[in-house]
Amino acid sequence: MSSDGSRGNRPRRRPDGRPLLRAALGLLTAAVVALPFTAAWQYDTLRRAVAEQAAPPAPSSGDGGPGPGADAEPAPAGNAPVVLAYHDVGPDDRSRYTVSPEHFDAQLRALRDAGYRTLTTREFTGFLRTGRTPGPRTVHLTFDDGTHGLWTHADPVLARYGMKAAAYLITGQVGTHRPYYLSWPEVERMARSGRWDFQAHTHLSHERAAVDAAGHERSVFTNRLWLADEGRVETSDEYRRRVAADLDRSIRDLVRHDPRPRLFAYPFSERLDESNLGARDADALRSMLRERFTATLTNSAARPLPAGPRAAAAGQVQRLEVTRDTTAAGLLRELGRWATVTPQDADRPLAHPAHWQTTGATGQAGPGMLTGGSRPPAGTAYASADYRPFATADWTDYRLRTAVGGLHGTSNSAGITLRAGSGHPVSLSVGHHTASLTTADPETTGDRRSCRLKPSATHRITVSVTPRHVRVSVDGETCAAVRAGRWRVAEGAGGFSLSVRNDGPERQWPRFTSLKVG
Repeated sequence: MSSDGSRGNRPRRRPDGRPLLRAALGLLTAAVVALPFTAAWQYDTLRRAVAEQAAPPAPSSGDGGPGPGADAEPAPAGNAPVVLAYHDVGPDDRSRYTVSPEHFDAQLRALRDAGYRTLTTREFTGFLRTGRTPGPRTVHLTFDDGTHGLWTHADPVLARYGMKAAAYLITGQVGTHRPYYLSWPEVERMARSGRWDFQAHTHLSHERAAVDAAGHERSVFTNRLWLADEGRVETSDEYRRRVAADLDRSIRDLVRHDPRPRLFAYPFSERLDESNLGARDADALRSMLRERFTATLTNSAARPLPAGPRAAAAGQVQRLEVTRDTTAAGLLRELGRWATVTPQDADRPLAHPAHWQTTGATGQAGPGMLTGGSRPPAGTAYASADYRPFATADWTDYRLRTAVGGLHGTSNSAGITLRAGSGHPVSLSVGHHTASLTTADPETTGDRRSCRLKPSATHRITVSVTPRHVRVSVDGETCAAVRAGRWRVAEGAGGFSLSVRNDGPERQWPRFTSLKVG
């Protein structure tokens, strides 16, 4: 060592890189050895997350008879779309909500052969906003819950016919209870196919729970829950916070994988008028849904709400439910029943029993009780029937000409409801010597308008309906009129129903002897 304590000019020793090299070679060797095992693990994970699809069934008539829909007339061209509600597709025949692949194939083939086209959610919500149909004879296929059968069985059939559909996901169930629910990888593959889009069906509110101390269970989405530990029902604030959080979580889950949902389907299609929500909570729920979605869907509505202006104004669309027992021909018949018609299409309504939907508990179909063709059951004092309630839901301008016979004193009368099924119906009652026009709308100029008639067992009636007025004349003389309130035209849209009342001896039932619509 030098006098200054340094190491002088002795060369420094170079680090030995051999240990690092040996370590790198060891890692590389381990990676090569592990590669087959890693690939196998990844493949197994993907296989469990994305199941193999089943081959579509061999085409057949599906109904064991003539071609699908051979006995049903296609709906008129230019009608509004009908929303079809499916749940699952698969070979399981234990649930009425699971449609077999063979029936599903036959249904789509029948739709194609009848000239129907399927709409995407974007196209369907565009129709709700504008009222313009993107072509004649259209349907919107929807599937609730997000079951695994949509990927394994329904998607190959959609691909065969080049059709599109929307799946309504319970986002908190995606990837759980496999193989019952879809996985997110399957959802992503379905979205990439261009055949599917995905909409909201809650996060984890698609279940039932106790709503009172007795343990009665209802949908947790449309009811305030019973808090057993505290011996009380949820407060309004607790209910609203819970539902808002569930809706927002559902939307966040969907947005992470797909575009923001535009539509929401009610769990179990439970109606708010059958829940334990008061008017304020029901309004609050509707407001939460309006803030987040273009419209809501249900299979059970308090009044007919087929896709159209009336449904758009209400923010809710009613769907035609398809179950295991729905045949292809039966589906086309139902589509014909829902297809919109104009007043000019209503040719001789009383001559077409299938066009009438009897209301009440009379147990009889068609207009026979209204025309004297059949008698109402013993003990019945009132009978009524709606004329094509789904097909006429969006009527705003029409005229009825009818004649009624068999009127007797004050013991019986004949009735006509105008704007039937709307939020603003008007009721006409005609008796032996009086007629009255009644509306429950507080914004009209009067709740009831009456006129005296020349006493007679028979009267001829003309009713004119416009967006702003309902006018009545009897036996050629002006009788009464009511004016609409300040609501949107679509809110008062609706067709008509007929009724007969008998408070006296059974033989004195009045009857409609003629009816023309224009």
